[in-house]
Amino acid sequence: MSDTKALDREYIAGTYGRFDLELTEGKGSLVRSAEGKEYIDLGTGIAVNTFGFCDDAWTAAVTEQLGKIQHASNLYYTEPQARLAKMLCEKTGMKKVFFSNSGAEANECMIKTARKWAHDRFGEEKSTVVTLRGSFHGRTVTTLAATGQDAFHTNFGPFTGGFEYAEPGDLGAAEALLARGDVAAFMIETVQGEGGVRALDAEYVKGLFALCRRYDALFCVDEVQTGNGRTGKLYSYMHFGVQPDIVSTAKGLAGGLPMGATLFAESTADVLTAGQHGSTFGGNPIAAAGACSIISRIDSELLKSVEEKSAYIRSGLEGAKGVKSVSGLGLMLGIETEAPAKTLAAKLMERGVLVLTAKEKLRLLPALNIDFGLLKKAVATIKEVLADETPA
Repeated sequence: MSDTKALDREYIAGTYGRFDLELTEGKGSLVRSAEGKEYIDLGTGIAVNTFGFCDDAWTAAVTEQLGKIQHASNLYYTEPQARLAKMLCEKTGMKKVFFSNSGAEANECMIKTARKWAHDRFGEEKSTVVTLRGSFHGRTVTTLAATGQDAFHTNFGPFTGGFEYAEPGDLGAAEALLARGDVAAFMIETVQGEGGVRALDAEYVKGLFALCRRYDALFCVDEVQTGNGRTGKLYSYMHFGVQPDIVSTAKGLAGGLPMGATLFAESTADVLTAGQHGSTFGGNPIAAAGACSIISRIDSELLKSVEEKSAYIRSGLEGAKGVKSVSGLGLMLGIETEAPAKTLAAKLMERGVLVLTAKEKLRLLPALNIDFGLLKKAVATIKEVLADETPA
């Protein structure tokens, strides 16, 4: 056992079911282990390393900021944070941004804002936030309560109240909840990542948006994993022709540094006032500089290539031996397999390809700019492993 693994087991809380692999260095979509073996990475730190490992432009932006100011509290102005907020608003049509450090924090801010918006207009009785069955919104006590999976509602109770869950695709059930008059907001993921890489139906998303407008409830989209180019649009809601009241994002936003953001439309831009929310590290200048580098380079050409690579993966795997179905959007794909997903992920690691799992599926989240040659090699390896592990 390596020193790193031994130290980890002795001193780090055992909250992760780690692969037996120590990663030491990487470039682009290739990463190397402590033993010197090279892997094609199709996980990007769970959709975090937007442009892969040690991207040159990102590294230069972060390094330059390191030589200026590494941190200043939000009692002061810093240029990278202001520049990033402007960039996000101009690219989305949103009006204001709150910066935090993670997806769970971005979602906490979304929930707080939705409830205050409703309280200010309708009073305390309109406070329920509805999420969808199969959703995942974070690991704080409140975002676990928001998560629409019973498996997450154990061990840590009592959980924060005021959440209810609707079945994805059922507009009748959604309207019945909204018609009660106590729903402040619907909060959805357009692709449920941890829930099994399940994409919502377009007509359902559009219909739910219209219902929220009809019943004076906010339409909120959790883009923690789907955002920042992952699905082939800058944010996944852009596939559906809707304009959310609040959007949360994190993961790939800063390309490998911890950053979350909550974006507010005009309807919610001025809900939070001084002292009502805050974050010590939110909008940190180094993370913001990294995020500026990422967001500035997610352009139409890159997004087109995301769609092309997605289509290549789908065409290669749909109907292949051992594949039941392929789900998701863009470069956020789930592969439903005949053999157990965790077994396949371990076999693929042995063959030099790193993938993730979600429920009973393999989950693919490659860098948006992954080299097509590497992608083709990885897809071929996946097909071979699935064929080998699937009974005739």
